[in-house]
Amino acid sequence: MSLGKKLRARIEGKETKCKTLKLIQWLQKKHLLKKNLRCSHCHHKMKMVSVTKKDQYMWCLWVQSRSSHWWHDAVETWTDRQWQKNFRMKRTTFLHLCDLLRPSLIRNNTRYRQPIPVELRVAICLWRLATNLEFRSLSHLFGIGISTACLITQEVTTAINNTMGKMLIKVPTAAQLRAIMQAFRDKWHFPQVVGTIDGTHIGILAPSDTPADYYNRKGFHSVILQGVVDHHMMFWDINIGFSGKVHDARVFANSSLYRRAQAGTLLPQWTETFEGVDVPLVILGDSAYPLLPWLMKYFTTFVKYTMNTLMSKRQFLEGLGRLVRMELRMLHPAQQNQAHAGRDIRNAMCAYFARI
Repeated sequence: MSLGKKLRARIEGKETKCKTLKLIQWLQKKHLLKKNLRCSHCHHKMKMVSVTKKDQYMWCLWVQSRSSHWWHDAVETWTDRQWQKNFRMKRTTFLHLCDLLRPSLIRNNTRYRQPIPVELRVAICLWRLATNLEFRSLSHLFGIGISTACLITQEVTTAINNTMGKMLIKVPTAAQLRAIMQAFRDKWHFPQVVGTIDGTHIGILAPSDTPADYYNRKGFHSVILQGVVDHHMMFWDINIGFSGKVHDARVFANSSLYRRAQAGTLLPQWTETFEGVDVPLVILGDSAYPLLPWLMKYFTTFVKYTMNTLMSKRQFLEGLGRLVRMELRMLHPAQQNQAHAGRDIRNAMCAYFARI
């Protein structure tokens, strides 16, 4: 049989050995095709036929009808207070975030359906992070599929990390460092301070392979978030991913922050003289960290009680950790993702708290 006859036989449905044709016939029987679809065994034959009978190959699978009236009503009627309460940001901030992420999230139109708008994609992800609502409920709320809700959450968190991570979480500029120094001096009477460092445990579901490695001293499974924040509790350096069993000092020694500071590339070489001693810029840490020229830790003697009282001000980083977990409930231990799968989500949340 010639190529043309074989092709016509497949188009007319006479050759029933083709698996694609059997699938199409099954879909038609189940009423899952809105239009008849003709079969071609390979791509170049499909192109040969579609030149003259293009309309015969326009087809679509049945899509469940879902309502998105709730989202359109929220966009049109919600006040800034309602946006802040539900999305953890004002409407203007939300729109600015959408503009930043638009190049990464925009999708092209196709013959099958219109793409999901960028604003709706960002709203789905923020709602998931802020409330930890299950994907089935997200599907009903925003009028999308369950798998689509899961995919959008992953895509938006990845876009936040790639687009905004380095833009927001970075070492302050010279002018910003001077402002931070002055704020610590004015508020806590501590000179030459440009940040505070501490670690906090982010709860996760126990991994099936090595759960003991992630079981921390507080009695639950976690990964460690090491963060450096300024006087406004805004992150300017993070390190995420070490298992909860690891000590803070080990996380610190294996971080890029430590390597850059030891190499002298992290902070400017600014000094101020006190009692004949030149004091460089320092970061405040607790007793878990080593005493270094650029890292100030607690004194251990009772005589230095006043010094320790001043340094206890850096404990607001621990409060920031509680604030992160409270504001964005995807960080709740019982709801958290696996250790490595949830890293993008935790990075995205740090980027969120680097901009508020």
